Amino acid sequence: MACTSTRRSPGLSLGAPTDDRSSEASTPSELALAEENARLRKVCQALIERVESSGVAGGAPYAAFEHAVLLAEQVRERTETLHRTLDELSQANEELGQLNTKLREEIDERLAAEQGLRDAKAEAEAANLSKTKFLAAVSHDLLQPLNAARLFTSALAEHDMPAASQALVGHIGRSLKDVEGLLGTLVDISRLDAGVLKPDVATFPVSELLDMLAEEYRQVAVAQGLSLHYVPSSAVVHSDLQLLARVVRNFLTNALRYTRQGRVTLGCRRRKQGLEIVVADTGPGIADDQREAIFLEFRRANSHTDTRDRGLGLGLAIVDRIATMLDHPLRLRSRPEQGSAFSILVPYGKQQPHALPPQDAIASGALLTGMHIWVIDDDPAICEGMTALLSGWGADVSGAASLDRLEVVNDRDVDMLIIDYHLAEGEPDGLAVARSMRQQRPDLPVLVITANHDAELKRRARDLGFTCLLKPVKPLRLKMLLVNMLDDLQGRSD
Repeated sequence: MACTSTRRSPGLSLGAPTDDRSSEASTPSELALAEENARLRKVCQALIERVESSGVAGGAPYAAFEHAVLLAEQVRERTETLHRTLDELSQANEELGQLNTKLREEIDERLAAEQGLRDAKAEAEAANLSKTKFLAAVSHDLLQPLNAARLFTSALAEHDMPAASQALVGHIGRSLKDVEGLLGTLVDISRLDAGVLKPDVATFPVSELLDMLAEEYRQVAVAQGLSLHYVPSSAVVHSDLQLLARVVRNFLTNALRYTRQGRVTLGCRRRKQGLEIVVADTGPGIADDQREAIFLEFRRANSHTDTRDRGLGLGLAIVDRIATMLDHPLRLRSRPEQGSAFSILVPYGKQQPHALPPQDAIASGALLTGMHIWVIDDDPAICEGMTALLSGWGADVSGAASLDRLEVVNDRDVDMLIIDYHLAEGEPDGLAVARSMRQQRPDLPVLVITANHDAELKRRARDLGFTCLLKPVKPLRLKMLLVNMLDDLQGRSD
């Protein structure tokens, strides 16, 4: 490599020659060295110029060196930063992996817990359904003797007897009614909770419902020293008759329970959206802070402390659930110490109401006199009780556990059939038996009595042209249905 040093060699000049010293050379060797030195000086000068021209603009060779060193330092620092970042990323990935593992464990635990909840919910629903079926079965078994007892009591009340005996019969009847109310309330709330109680919506004249309730509760009001004012209506509504009756019955029961003096009013108001059925009283009223609470379960107004009251505080809770299921709005108007008014808004129906028999005929049961009625029920007590009750209303009654037994002992044609839906095991149900009788007697009025609240059963009975009545049988309701059925039959024959 050529030397680029600018330091002078001893005895030699590296700068530009100022004079020609070749003449000073004394020997040929010195002369050769002088020429070689001059040539090298030119080469060194050219290299210096090339180095300076290849550096940064306006810089010098040292500046280029500093720039290179700076770049190398920056590369080193950035490399170290990159290594640190890679280390941090590696550590973060490791932590993320640990977190993912923990999350997976938590997710597995939650999935297991959710599965446990689903299993528990399924078990609870199964238990609730089992409870509902149990209550339905128990209620049916309990309603049978209760139904017979009420029929016997009502039949006994039709007989002439001393005033003391009549009072005792009245006490028995009220006690049986209390048992019926408590049992019915428990069964209804269970069915509503389980969702097995479905509405059977049909069109009917509202008088078919309210006339019977007014007559029934008028007697209760008189026994309590109150008066029941009833305003009849000719409107036709579209609803479930049995469920709507449950609502209005609760309104009337509460009104009579909480009213100490004055009267209770049952009537209707025609609204644009539907018919508003109203039950108003002159009781103590309901405070503003209790208006929502009284519709909750086991909650009752604080203004009543009668120890004879056996209510469970479920009446208005059932009303609220039935109204929600039927989509019938409820309304409460009340002023403390001035009374309350409960109402339910029911949509109108399109069917025109048929003319009902006069109330005196219903009250006396005159249209039943001389009628031959068959009663089919596999419970002998029910047959005996129904026979005693209907005989007291003037009817000629034949009762048995099956159709075959009735046809064997009767040579007279039947005018009406009253049959239980659930007959003896292995026998056709009441609808099937009634349908077979209808094939021979197309105009035969049929009343099917059952403790089954299934809406499908009621629809089947209605499609067959049968009337359906739920147990336990209320004597006044039974009388009204029988009179209406016979009146319809006579109307068709005319």
